[in-house]
Amino acid sequence: MSITNETLQKHLKDPAIFCCRRQKGLVISAADLEDPSLFDDMEEAGLLTLSPDGLRIEQVLGSTLLTDVEALTPITKDVLDKINETEETPAKEVVSEPAAEISASAIQTSTGGNGMIHIEIGRVENLEHLSLDIPAFAGVPVTAATAAAPGAAVHAAAPTAAPKEEKKEKKVIRTLTKKHIRITDAEIGTETSIKDGKITIDGSIVEKAILEDPLCKSMELSVIKPNERHIYTETIMDVCPIATKVEGELGSGVTKVADGVVFMLTGVDEDGVQIHEFGSSEGYLDEKMYFGHPGCADENDIIIRCNVVIQRLSGMTRPGPFAAHKCQDYVIQAVRNELKKYDGEIVREEICEDVRRPGNPRVVLVKEIMGQGAMHDNVICPIEPCGILGGQKNVDCGNVPIILTPNQVRDGSIHALTCIGPATKEMTRHYIREPLVEGLAADTEMDLVGVVFVGSPQVNDEKLWVSERLGSLLESLDIDGCIITTEGFGNNHIDFIQHIGQAGKRGIPVVGVSFCAYQGQLVVGNEYATAMVEENMDQGGFENNVAGCSCVTKEVAARAIQMLKNKMAGVEIAPAPKKWNNDVINANNRLLGLPETVLLDNGTLH
Repeated sequence: MSITNETLQKHLKDPAIFCCRRQKGLVISAADLEDPSLFDDMEEAGLLTLSPDGLRIEQVLGSTLLTDVEALTPITKDVLDKINETEETPAKEVVSEPAAEISASAIQTSTGGNGMIHIEIGRVENLEHLSLDIPAFAGVPVTAATAAAPGAAVHAAAPTAAPKEEKKEKKVIRTLTKKHIRITDAEIGTETSIKDGKITIDGSIVEKAILEDPLCKSMELSVIKPNERHIYTETIMDVCPIATKVEGELGSGVTKVADGVVFMLTGVDEDGVQIHEFGSSEGYLDEKMYFGHPGCADENDIIIRCNVVIQRLSGMTRPGPFAAHKCQDYVIQAVRNELKKYDGEIVREEICEDVRRPGNPRVVLVKEIMGQGAMHDNVICPIEPCGILGGQKNVDCGNVPIILTPNQVRDGSIHALTCIGPATKEMTRHYIREPLVEGLAADTEMDLVGVVFVGSPQVNDEKLWVSERLGSLLESLDIDGCIITTEGFGNNHIDFIQHIGQAGKRGIPVVGVSFCAYQGQLVVGNEYATAMVEENMDQGGFENNVAGCSCVTKEVAARAIQMLKNKMAGVEIAPAPKKWNNDVINANNRLLGLPETVLLDNGTLH
């Protein structure tokens, strides 16, 4: 496939290969050359063999062919009348790891404006390799000791994106105080109370709880201490914190959060079928949850397990899983009511501010959430943090973009109903401490305008319609950059790429964050999907059925935020090597002073 003159300018340093058979006397132009972004696939398929004697595109343009040459043949000096003199390309400095050598761009503009035409699985298996060049904003100085990430070129630092106006002092719009109350014990007893740091739940409450929905047939409560986690559990549907408003509305005032304890919802239907969609996390708890990740229980947390049985054959309908969440929320609300009046030890006070920073680059975080129905739904803006009552489901809202303030997100405005792949789903606890929200809100170099939640419909024409609405919203917000994330993979990647395109075609620098790796590689793309951050933490690159494993972490958020700064500043982002490789992720982590990412070995926690 020949390339356009526009595409040619991006590949002048790449090998010159004829796209079709060419005859003696031809004066070489862009129309005669194969698209370099396809070379990896062609080599893998045995259609192309690159030669060390081959010339670069910039060396052959305008030269005359002295003999007939077949298609997909490297152009060498012996078949040309002349070779253009060019400056030698400086060697790209990379960490010496063979698996991380520079290769053709995995996502690059090509004929027709579709950067991923003829895309193969491997083409995006290591989107993280598109990550950091030398940072253009404050944080990492450009020094001789700053090594480039494998697969990333070293570039001189570019200036920070020019502000639209003179920078002014931050403006605090509203303040949220989250008081973390120490909880040291929990048990199922004969009353519901909180005394001396101990939560007691009346065991008979389940009789009232299951009356919340006729599809919930039974419920069992149990307490799992940190040293008791080698215990069988049904699939993990959600992890939910215990938090309650004591002053103000979501996003402002005062919220109490029980520290050291979480609820975990598990369940099956009457036939024993796990309530799950793609992948199930039933098994020994200590092997099926990534403790310490944002959506999960922490290492020393007490877990109050709420195990439900719902009506047979209702697991793959919207009402079935929702019934389980509703009934659990009845129990949690009883504990919330006790937490409201409990004056226990405050472990820490977390002060969250919705601020504006005039003069700084205006940015938005876009979080694509499940919206395909059944186990693909979320409750938005309930009355209580992380609750159910008073909220609206994004599916019922048509999956249209809904913008929240950072404080509203941090105050539990999202209750996750998703049961999609356990490793890649963002559970309710994830949202109340979402690393990207925390990172962007705290970054004094940017002005976080808001957080947009957009659902992923099931039908393609609805996906396009919703994505167009997102594009209009981003344009009207007059932003300078955005980060777009999605949980899961596959169907929702169609929307994900559409969203990136909606931002890109409006000239908005955009960074994508997703699980891709080996199993979740993108199958569609566009010319704007050139900056991606990988979430995978499985050694094989698969959905490993470990709850909360491959989601946004603090390290993922830090890489994404730095990449957005680089992109807004005009720093070139080096193309991805063909194969996903965790070494590149770790090199980027080191560049930012972050701990290395340790992958799970065949889904086994270490």
